[in-house]
Amino acid sequence: MKDHELVVLAKKAMEKSYAPYSKFKVGAALLGKDGIVYLGCNVENASFGATICAERIALTKAVSEGAREFEKIAIVASSGEYAAPCGICRQVLYEFMPDGEVILDSNEEGMKVMKLKELLPMGFRGEDIK
Repeated sequence: MKDHELVVLAKKAMEKSYAPYSKFKVGAALLGKDGIVYLGCNVENASFGATICAERIALTKAVSEGAREFEKIAIVASSGEYAAPCGICRQVLYEFMPDGEVILDSNEEGMKVMKLKELLPMGFRGEDIK
């Protein structure tokens, strides 16, 4: 799947976002190594700590359906600016796609593709538990 196609799907996912407090909507489209795309949007909560990011929703949907390996994820935000994954999302993504790519999109700047390892150098995985 081409990167721009994944961005289009992430924008569709963003439309379903539940962000009544921040008004900052985020959508994610996660591509599995099997070619299946899993979508996620952020879901806010009045108890802000209970808010869940779009990236983790896409990933947990995928894992709950049996997927374990992913190639890349596209992330978009209603601001129209780049919206890199937060630290928790970087770590959770690293568990399943340490060599994966992160596609960010900006209305003015266009797409930016980065390796997840660039966003989370020295990420922590199961083999690090000794």
